[in-house]
Amino acid sequence: MSEKLDGIRGYWDGKQLLTKNGNIINAPKWFTYNFPPFALDGELWSKRDDFENIQSIVLDFIPSKDWSQISYQIFEVPKQDGNFTQRLNIAKKWFLTNKNIHVKFVEQILCRDKEHLKQHLRKIEKINGEGMIVKDASLSYFAGRSSKILKVKSFADMEGKVIGINPGKGKFENLMGSLIIRLENGVVFRLGGGFDSNDRINPPLIGNIITFKYYGFTKNNKPKFASFIRVRRLE
Repeated sequence: MSEKLDGIRGYWDGKQLLTKNGNIINAPKWFTYNFPPFALDGELWSKRDDFENIQSIVLDFIPSKDWSQISYQIFEVPKQDGNFTQRLNIAKKWFLTNKNIHVKFVEQILCRDKEHLKQHLRKIEKINGEGMIVKDASLSYFAGRSSKILKVKSFADMEGKVIGINPGKGKFENLMGSLIIRLENGVVFRLGGGFDSNDRINPPLIGNIITFKYYGFTKNNKPKFASFIRVRRLE
């Protein structure tokens, strides 16, 4: 198990850094100095609860001196033979002789049982960490989602009032795309996650009170990673 870092995913293809969607990340040459000719997967990260700052630095078209705040936290070595530990050791061996002060390796802890996981999750969340990743380290590398790699988070829930409905685009054309929600404190945000196909065909009505889950707040006091749960029943 390891901490899930709240940064920007950075895939090194052996020549350049890419986002998880394949867009080029304009990292300074000094940042990727001594990176290997083989693939790496990691998180571009500074510190906990700093996502907006990380995003502004990493996704800027012209890289700035603020990249000095960023580290590359490696959590996988794609397309290499062997189990998880063996793959990580390939990258660790490379950086032993090809130094780069910006490269780190995400700490990996052997998970003894569910209680051990819960204890570590509580510890991480107390210091504003996002959550944990748990994986079967015996497996060979594969791409895509798997039940053998799990994200583990605690979440809180909250209620808000629907004050608008945004139409969907792309695969959600002619359906509801997202709701505009106002919280009791007056904060307004867009809620686009957690809906099934029926919710998008028959969305909550303007004026409905809905419940959603979330994982902390942005610096603008908007719920992070908010996801729809249900419409509150009238009592």
